[in-house]
Amino acid sequence: MNGPLAMDDPPCPQPEPDLTLWGVVTAVQANYYWVSLDRPEGEPRPCAALLCIRRARLKKTGQRVMVGDRVQVADPDWEGQRGAIAAVDPRQTVLDRPPMANADQMLLVFAMAEPDLDPHQLSRFLVKAESTGLEVLLCLNKQDLVTDQTRRIWQHRLRQWGYDPLLISLRQEGSWADLQSRLQHRITVISGPSGVGKSSLINCLVPEAELRTSAVSGKLGRGRHTTRHVELFALPQGGLLADTPGFNQPDLTLTPADLGRCFPEIRRRLAQDSCQFKDCLHRDEPGCAVGIDWDRYDLYTTMVTEAEALQNSQPSRRSGQSAMKHKVGEGGEVHQEPLLQAKKYRRVSRRRQRQALEDFHYTTLDTAIDLDHLDDDSHEQRR
Repeated sequence: MNGPLAMDDPPCPQPEPDLTLWGVVTAVQANYYWVSLDRPEGEPRPCAALLCIRRARLKKTGQRVMVGDRVQVADPDWEGQRGAIAAVDPRQTVLDRPPMANADQMLLVFAMAEPDLDPHQLSRFLVKAESTGLEVLLCLNKQDLVTDQTRRIWQHRLRQWGYDPLLISLRQEGSWADLQSRLQHRITVISGPSGVGKSSLINCLVPEAELRTSAVSGKLGRGRHTTRHVELFALPQGGLLADTPGFNQPDLTLTPADLGRCFPEIRRRLAQDSCQFKDCLHRDEPGCAVGIDWDRYDLYTTMVTEAEALQNSQPSRRSGQSAMKHKVGEGGEVHQEPLLQAKKYRRVSRRRQRQALEDFHYTTLDTAIDLDHLDDDSHEQRR
C-alpha cells in the first residue's frame, strides 16, 4: 500500500557526500589543469591524474591556480578522467617568472662549453635565483668538453662566489648520481639559458618525460627555446622537477639595496662586520665592510648602476613625462631608449581602415545623390 512511511520502517538511504581528493597541479593549459592525485596506502585510484577545471567560485574570488599548487579536487569523473578544483591550499613560496608555487629549491643548469660559460650571464641568473629566497643549486653540464684544468679553475672561482657546483656530463652515465640525491623528496625548479641541456637532463632523470631537445645554434652560439610552459615531472626516487622555458637574460627588477643581499660574497663579509652607514651600497663608500677585493665587484657595481637608472626612470613615467625603456643586449649590458609616442606611431588596425573606407564610400554616395537631386531641381527650374 502506498502512503507515508511508518515509524518502524527503515529510513531512505542518504546520498553519499561528494568525493574530494587532494593532489598537485603539474601543468596548466589554457583554463585546464592537470592534477596528479595523492595515492594513500590502501586506497587505490582508478587513474593517477585528472584534467580539471577551476570552480566558478574560485574565478569570482580571483583565486589563481599555479603549477605546484596543492589543490582539492571534487566530483571526479573517473571514466572521463576529469574533475573540478574546489580549493587551493595556502602557498609556501611563489615565483613570478616562471609562475610556480611551493618550490623548495632552484636548480640552475649551465654548460661549460657549447655554449661557453659566460660569468656575466651566469651571475645574472644567480642573482635572479637568489632574489626568490629559495635554496640555489648550481649544476655545470658538458664537463667532458673541457680540460681538467678548466674544470678546476671554474670550481675554485665559483667557490669564491659562494657556490659549490655539481659537474656532470649527460654522455657519462652515472655522473649525475649526486644530483639525484639532492633532488629527492623536494620540489625543484630547473632553470638556465637555452641550449645548456636542461631538457636532456630531465629526460635522463625522468625517462618517461620524453622532452623535445634542440641543438645549439652555430651562427649565434646560443640555444633554441624548446620548452614553452612550466610542467612538473615526478622523479623515480621521489620529488618533483619543474621544467621552465629557457631564456638568455633574466629580467632584474631589484632595487639597489636588494642587490647586495643576492651576492653570497657580500652576505659573508657583512656577517663578520657591518658597514658604517645603513644605506651603504658597497661601492667603496667610507666605512664599507665589503670592500672591493672580490671577483664580482665590477659586475656588482654595474648592476647597481642599472638598478638606479631603472628606479629613477619610474617616477617620470608616473608623472606623465617622457620615460625611457631599458633594453638588455646579448652581453647583458643595459642601455636606455626613449619610448615612442603611442598615438603618433601606432599603426591603424585593419578594422579601422575598413571602417574609414566604408565611411568614405557612403559619404561619396550621399554626395552623388545630392548632386543628382540638384541637377534634377535645376532642370525643373529651367523648364
